[in-house]
Amino acid sequence: MIDVQDVRAGYGDGADVLRGVSVTAATSQILTILGPNGCGKSTLLKVIAGFLKPRAGRIMADGSDVSAVPVHEKIRRGGFGFVPQTENVFTSMTVLENIKLGGRQLGEREFSSRLDELFTLYPALAVKRGMAAWALSGGERQLLSLARALISRPRILLLDEPSAGLSPLAMQEVFAEIGAIRDRTGATILMVEQNATEALRIADDGLILTLGQVAMRGKAADLLANPRVKDLYLGGEVAAA
Repeated sequence: MIDVQDVRAGYGDGADVLRGVSVTAATSQILTILGPNGCGKSTLLKVIAGFLKPRAGRIMADGSDVSAVPVHEKIRRGGFGFVPQTENVFTSMTVLENIKLGGRQLGEREFSSRLDELFTLYPALAVKRGMAAWALSGGERQLLSLARALISRPRILLLDEPSAGLSPLAMQEVFAEIGAIRDRTGATILMVEQNATEALRIADDGLILTLGQVAMRGKAADLLANPRVKDLYLGGEVAAA
């Protein structure tokens, strides 16, 4: 699980972007993080991942304080996986080479076994394993970024705008796969999203940030049904599933 305790964070000498944020996500739970642009959503993921050290507060992962652990250590030894919003694959490299980057810490036998599992899950990637990533569709690139993060079997998966730039059909496929990853692996998933309605549909809980602080937190279904949330964050009435 992830337990963010009263975290304050910012960039350089600038003002705090996160102003006392506390977040908890349990094991095998999807938490969707919503809010307007500039509210601190991506900054929160960067602090949890270890790209940015908090100025105050603590980040706890499965009971251990990981506030000062850098991102490469969290991914290599700490059971974290991170998928950034943009430039999340190396387009000049092949599908297989991209996945290998995510499994550098694995032994050859373990990597080979895990790769077989992933290619069984994602046959479209298996067929195109030798193809450069630039030639993939947007949805396939997002699946590749997920596969690279999943190769090391992360217990905690952080996703920054996984539907960014995708067609509606590809977006639906990616969201369905995120739910399947949780069900299949039991990972804790924290997901920042602008497509709030669809992201809440697959989530257990939702969190809304405003001006670097938690404005609302609750069960995803309750947030979807909340008239205030609909008007302020979901663009009005939500269509039935």
